[in-house]
Amino acid sequence: MNFSKSLSVYLFFVLSSVVFVGNARSQGRERIVQLPPNQQVASLHKNPENTDLLENYQRQKPITIQKTAIVPDYQSLIKKTASSQPTSPIAYNYISKNSYSTIFSQRLLNAIESKIGTPYLYGSSGPNRYDCSGLVWSAFQDAGFYFERTSARTIWQNSEPVEGDDRYKLGTLVFFKNLGHIGIVADAGGFYHASTSHGVMYSRFDGYWKNKIVGFRRMRVNDLVAQIK
Repeated sequence: MNFSKSLSVYLFFVLSSVVFVGNARSQGRERIVQLPPNQQVASLHKNPENTDLLENYQRQKPITIQKTAIVPDYQSLIKKTASSQPTSPIAYNYISKNSYSTIFSQRLLNAIESKIGTPYLYGSSGPNRYDCSGLVWSAFQDAGFYFERTSARTIWQNSEPVEGDDRYKLGTLVFFKNLGHIGIVADAGGFYHASTSHGVMYSRFDGYWKNKIVGFRRMRVNDLVAQIK
């Protein structure tokens, strides 16, 4: 009788142990499944012998990462790196090899007219004051034609003669008073210049200025184009 009781107690403990171990293993598997993939990988690194965790991780669907091609925004780069000032290629596009183009002449006219009425100041190149050579230099700069800021006499030396009807084309330079004064031809009737008494203005060739003209010249377009190329 005692033997039967002992056997029953022994079997009870054995069955209880089996059930307890089974539940523990079952609970352990559930916790592994709930772990995110990155935590499972970390656990595998820490416990490489954990076969249950390894089997569970391998059964999961592999995570795929969609690759997106990164295309540089060249337009933004251009806007960020582009200068606010015009560059030499602009002058090349607007000036032909033989004469000022229509587009360049219009740009030059717009630049001059924007300065009409600005007061005179000797040695100034703007934007609030101009002398005669400073006005020429600034207007051509704004139109995209670049040369060194200098005096009327030096501009005469670095430019080329103009004859006939070309003398009265917009953009031709006209020199007065023994090369002491310079203006930009507007048409056959007159020119733009920086007057000591009235600032930037349009004046007629007849009257006061008629007998003070030294000559007409034009910036060396061919030299400019050669430099840009």
